[in-house]
Amino acid sequence: ARPLPLALGPLREPGRAAWARRSRPRLFQNLLLLLWALLNCGLGVGAQGPGEWTPWVSWTRCSSSCGRGVSVRSRRCLRLPGEDPCWGDSHEYRLCQLPDCPPGAVPFRDLQCALYNGRPVLGTQKTYQWVPFHGAPNQCDLNCLAEGHAFYHSFGRVLDGTACSPGAQGVCVAGRCLSPGCDGLLGSGALEDRCGRCGGANDSCLFVQRVFRDAGAFAGYWNVTLIPEGARHIRVAHRSRNHLALMGGDGRYVLNGDWAVSPPGTYEAAGTHVVYTRDTGPQETLQAAGPTSHNLLLQVLLQEPNPGIEFEFWLPQERYSPFQARVQALGWPLWQPQPREVEPQPPAAPAVIPARTPTLAPVFQARVLSRHRQAQETRYEVRIQLVYKNRSPLRAREYVWAPGHCPCPMLAPHRDYLLAVQRLVSPNGTQDRLLLPHAGYARPWSPAEDSRIRLTARRCPI
Repeated sequence: ARPLPLALGPLREPGRAAWARRSRPRLFQNLLLLLWALLNCGLGVGAQGPGEWTPWVSWTRCSSSCGRGVSVRSRRCLRLPGEDPCWGDSHEYRLCQLPDCPPGAVPFRDLQCALYNGRPVLGTQKTYQWVPFHGAPNQCDLNCLAEGHAFYHSFGRVLDGTACSPGAQGVCVAGRCLSPGCDGLLGSGALEDRCGRCGGANDSCLFVQRVFRDAGAFAGYWNVTLIPEGARHIRVAHRSRNHLALMGGDGRYVLNGDWAVSPPGTYEAAGTHVVYTRDTGPQETLQAAGPTSHNLLLQVLLQEPNPGIEFEFWLPQERYSPFQARVQALGWPLWQPQPREVEPQPPAAPAVIPARTPTLAPVFQARVLSRHRQAQETRYEVRIQLVYKNRSPLRAREYVWAPGHCPCPMLAPHRDYLLAVQRLVSPNGTQDRLLLPHAGYARPWSPAEDSRIRLTARRCPI
């Protein structure tokens, strides 16, 4: 019998089948991406919005082995053709604080200058000994003075992490002097808010601002207010021949107690420094950064009728009710205006924009400092330059909120705009926001726009 022929398939190189199986999903994804791009191009629809950042890589090692140094991390922007650049920075720098350098250690800038000792650097064979020179314009250049001579030479930039000048907080990074924010990031500009939160929006504390007007029936010490534990940014002022007095929680006077007038100066009380000033106005002030570690009692030593004592401080929200109860139990009057919450906590969900209320619509010129996406909103931090029309207080820096990740109009950082926004205040007064809806007025500032707004502000009541 003749043998049956074997049915053989086409010959394949070893390993190619496995490679094809592994590559099939990737090829399929690439084809889908190509198809999506072709469809968009065919329909005339370009890519929208900015690109996306990759995750941050790990922080690098500190640039110094002792004392202060710099650490850096980076990320990349991934974007399709037609997309805008990513918002934000591709590099972040932070201070790294290591144990202090041992006594006698050579300062970092001195060490960099000393690297050129005995080396010809000025086109001649003559050599010099170099020491830091701090009188040059750019403090982040390696400016070194030739010892025994009246000239200095710049050897380029100093290394990252070099102090800008002796005793300064700022350090040099890529030739720029950057100061750390409260978040530790160099150049971030992050500041503590009035509640003590880094980068906060004053949404976790209340602003207590009142005037004590009790004239007093006799000369002597009168209670003004209780300054509760946790108070920050305390300020008290009056203008009269009376004297402010401050008593600690143990019943002992911190200043101006027992009918004795204390000299102006700085006093320690309740874990903070109290600055007491008195001039020939006559005006007295008390100021303290806080937070206070326990209650303080503010009094006034009356010698003449009280024209009014203004006091203010910021208090955590959870401490306000106990403060009110304590004041009421002490029998002090509560007719003064209640505290106001200056900045609300932003909600996680999109804000519901109410109908425009003309009587609460601020119109102002502002410079955009930063732009930040948060939940389904965009938050702009702005610096108020000029107010045209407004009936409610505006701080030097405010937050303006716009709905959506890609709001319209889009405001660019570091540019000036004329803004007509909506002020939304909740019925119970716990939320106060400046809102820029899609129909809001936002135009780049120019002399022509300024003239139009001034004319409109005179003719249209707001």
